[in-house]
Amino acid sequence: MKLSGDLQAFTALLGHDFASPALLIEAVTHPSMSSPSRSDNQRLEFLGDRVLGLVMAEALLEHDPNAAEGLLAPRFNALVRKEACAAVAREIDLGKVLKLGRSEMLSGGRRKEALLGDAMEAVIAAVYLDAGFDAARAVIVRLWADRIEAVESDARDAKTALQEWAQARGMAPPSYIQTARSGPDHAPMFTIAARLENGVEESASAGSKRHAEQVAAKALLARLLAAPDT
Repeated sequence: MKLSGDLQAFTALLGHDFASPALLIEAVTHPSMSSPSRSDNQRLEFLGDRVLGLVMAEALLEHDPNAAEGLLAPRFNALVRKEACAAVAREIDLGKVLKLGRSEMLSGGRRKEALLGDAMEAVIAAVYLDAGFDAARAVIVRLWADRIEAVESDARDAKTALQEWAQARGMAPPSYIQTARSGPDHAPMFTIAARLENGVEESASAGSKRHAEQVAAKALLARLLAAPDT
């Protein structure tokens, strides 16, 4: 089986030449394109999630030999969560080579966070099955290298950190209010306000409500930490 030109170009960005091209084709096939004769990437996604987790745990231990588990766990979560996988997928143009059904394609599937994250995990599994753990580790460490170096000492997600800040001061958990939505249905843009019970708030916009909430929470937390008496 020979890869198309687009998939050959993708393997160069990925940094792995497949001995079994069928594995890569399966990894980029969304369930909307599956059929009795064509496997989708869901099973590979399940495996790739585990391979990524093991590689990332090992990489974090090597990167900071003295870090306690309390610091390693949030760093790990920041590096393996779906948003991180989707960001890496965008960097190597994975969306461009995904095989999608017509409805998924028309709804902007090539840009969807969850879809890209799942496909990235499936591609990792494909590398693992094609050439073994060392090959998968080499690909992951190269693609995540900058993120491993830059991961914050306390990488708790912003919503959790903001809630803990509020609770430590006897305040109710922050609320998240959608204040606007724009763009077409296949590529919406949500604006979310993260608000404390005293009325202090920050807003942010993103392509998903979840992402917008995180960005708004991060902005509000940064404001609060810069002016702790707010």
